[in-house]
Amino acid sequence: MTLMKRWLLPEGVEEALPEEAEWLEAARRELIDMYRHWGYELVFPPFIEYLDSLLSGAGPDLDLQTFKITDQLSGRMLGVRPDITPQVARIDAHRLNRSEPTRLCYLGTVLRTRPTSLGGSRSPLQVGAEIYGHEGKASDVEILSLMLETLELCGIEDIHIDIGHSGIYRQVAKEFGIDQEDSDQLFEMLQRKAVPEIRDFVTELALNNEQRQLLVELALMNGDSEMLMDARRQFAFSERIVGYLDTLSSLAQITEERFPEVNVHFDLAELRGFHYETGIVFSAYTSGEGAEIARGGRYDGIGRDFGRDRAAVGFSTDLKTLQKLSSKHFGFQARKVWAPDWQEESLLAFIQERRRQGDIVIHSLDGDFEQSKAMGCTHYIVNRDGQWSVEELG
Repeated sequence: MTLMKRWLLPEGVEEALPEEAEWLEAARRELIDMYRHWGYELVFPPFIEYLDSLLSGAGPDLDLQTFKITDQLSGRMLGVRPDITPQVARIDAHRLNRSEPTRLCYLGTVLRTRPTSLGGSRSPLQVGAEIYGHEGKASDVEILSLMLETLELCGIEDIHIDIGHSGIYRQVAKEFGIDQEDSDQLFEMLQRKAVPEIRDFVTELALNNEQRQLLVELALMNGDSEMLMDARRQFAFSERIVGYLDTLSSLAQITEERFPEVNVHFDLAELRGFHYETGIVFSAYTSGEGAEIARGGRYDGIGRDFGRDRAAVGFSTDLKTLQKLSSKHFGFQARKVWAPDWQEESLLAFIQERRRQGDIVIHSLDGDFEQSKAMGCTHYIVNRDGQWSVEELG
């Protein structure tokens, strides 16, 4: 192996250099403060835990995304978390065990065996928030609003929202009598919106022509409120599906009123996360970025495998992705001050006080004043008539 290759990072694994790291840390602090002001409590789940606990309540997609190793102490299989959401559900179910609605937020690195999009990261800095113990429109609205506030705080412009409902496909499959194996295959095709494959596949199912045609059209049911009205007519045979469509319409209306600059779009075949999402699902996009930049939805029952079947809704995003797309400058607003390399007690006390007041003070190591500008200093400490003061660099 050449010396150069020794320093290469694995594909999809990144490191943050000073300027990027400063943005990420400043944004992290502002986001956590914002979540606190909304009533969300911060938790730090572990980076690694027993595999059976880590994957409880999750689908096969999460299993495939998980790096697995053997614990040298217990001999049991461990998993490196690919998603923090199930971990927070475990905390709500067992560590907190509250009866009232609980709001939790988190921020941490996750690691995935493969990126979720072409050229994407395998080590996102995942940030998100969850509400446990409340079922209904109010918590759906709050989580969607908090996701949009997160994107706006991070300087993301021209936001588009896709809203769907995972219950629509589930109910269609149930009412049409489609068994689990066929339902899973059809679900995979709907995810890809592979209309020719769907058309061929449904001809093999024991359905009438109208039912087959509706399944084909489901893959194309995306658009504005007019599309939703047309869907109501097509799904009029199912009171439950009509109810889901009413929920979508209501959520979109509230979102448009609160965030008039956000474009709202409906996608009834939005099924990513289908295996543990049970209700409203939503994804955020922005111009110039093909992949979603944030997603969320209702995960009722995610805590069932932990012994507590509690309603849940939440969202998550990758802070590193937002940093790349942001139009906002994040950083710590402080002047950078050069100090001479003297070790006089009065100078050290002055430096300490300037740091307490918010200045960045770089204490010279070798007395070379010429390095001050190269280090980004805009001011310097000087002694005038026995008094230390800060002056601007010329």
